[in-house]
Amino acid sequence: MKPMSEIVPFTDNFSDLSNLEGYQFEFHCERCGNGYRSPYVKNIKEQGKGFLRAANSLLGGKLNQISGAAETLSYDRGTNSKQKDKALADAVQAVKDQFKQCRGCGNWVCVAVCWNAEVGQCSMCSPFVTEEISRAQAAAQVEQIQTKVREQDWTSDLDLTTRAKVKCPSCGAATDGGKFCPECGHKLASSGFCTGCGAEMKEGAKFCAECGTKV
Repeated sequence: MKPMSEIVPFTDNFSDLSNLEGYQFEFHCERCGNGYRSPYVKNIKEQGKGFLRAANSLLGGKLNQISGAAETLSYDRGTNSKQKDKALADAVQAVKDQFKQCRGCGNWVCVAVCWNAEVGQCSMCSPFVTEEISRAQAAAQVEQIQTKVREQDWTSDLDLTTRAKVKCPSCGAATDGGKFCPECGHKLASSGFCTGCGAEMKEGAKFCAECGTKV
């Protein structure tokens, strides 16, 4: 009886970059995305077929058509190739020390950045204490700054009783406050507000345009 082939170990954090000419795999951390790419391994069997296809192309006809069909079939069955299984097993063996599987969330994470060796879990399930303290301190500092800024009076030197105009109603120039337009000298401040409805009164108006109250 023919001996059973060895079981090929694999993980779920890799991408298959293999093609008809050879095999290559890319392993990545499921937390930060960093990773490693295995060396490209040429497919010796397909390389030999390449020479045969080159010879067939000179002959043409049926032989060339059969070669093309065999190439397609070989590519479709690439995942069942012993050579590809060996290439995957070698790639897994090469990167096995660079990744750990977290028993908390099940993700494969990189040892260099996302593995908390002291606890034996990824840094998402068991964050690094020092980093958490640093983040908490920074967040508290920002919150305290915002609180102290809100406690300050930032309006003591501003005219809050006059309706602000960002553009001069006469020439359309942009303004940065004040009572007169810096471009044409037109008066920006209104004459006041209606005593009846509180609407802004235009300069020279004798009656409120909103409720008709006499100025």
